[in-house]
Amino acid sequence: MSNKLNLVIWNEFRHEKTDPRVTALYPLGIHAFIKKFLEQDNELNITLAALDDPDQGISDELLESTDVILWWGHMAHGEVNDELVRKIQARVYQGKLGLIALHSSHHSKVFKAVVGATGNLSWGSNRKEVIWNLFPQHPIAAGIPDHFIIEEEELYCEPFYIPQPDELVFGAWYEGGYIFRSGCCFNRGMGKVFYFQPGHETCPSYYNPYVQQIIKNAIQWVKPASIGYDIPEGCPKVSADVTDEFK
Repeated sequence: MSNKLNLVIWNEFRHEKTDPRVTALYPLGIHAFIKKFLEQDNELNITLAALDDPDQGISDELLESTDVILWWGHMAHGEVNDELVRKIQARVYQGKLGLIALHSSHHSKVFKAVVGATGNLSWGSNRKEVIWNLFPQHPIAAGIPDHFIIEEEELYCEPFYIPQPDELVFGAWYEGGYIFRSGCCFNRGMGKVFYFQPGHETCPSYYNPYVQQIIKNAIQWVKPASIGYDIPEGCPKVSADVTDEFK
């Protein structure tokens, strides 16, 4: 039996097919690019999944065997099947699945359902970003300096309508004085969630070695412990409609 960690990298995979700027940066897709720098770790068993794949990339069988999902979405959040969202949410709450939401996935159904938030934020045109390491002793910050620069990234700025993170690992400062909570940890049920902001489709942020290291670290932090549990028969079902409580 393999002891490898089963990772699914999910991506809408739409921009790369329609926008030449994105195609030039990520010709095989953002998910495939992320896989390329993660697959150097022989302890990861990586599966690529996309919105237009059968079962929207994640069959019941695949979900059952998955330990961590990396989720990238932007232009087609509404097309994601609600039942798939509920299944992912339930497995996170049960401690069987870790979730990493990247960039525009703050507005994904999955992130909003699992964290319980609208995910709304302020945003603007691309500009220079400084990522500050606010929690250097945190496992996700391992190997990351006190700050690093991303020369061009889409502006995300406060207010960011999320619950107060359980741990805030990274904060961003943009040209013009804008700030943003760019690396947020959440505990939900028995599962873990990490939101990481860099990764706009027209920016080469995933080429940055520190961005890559943070994603590698986050996979290890969100991965399930060995104490996941099943919801007993007769208990209320988990609903994806919890977002209404935070509007």
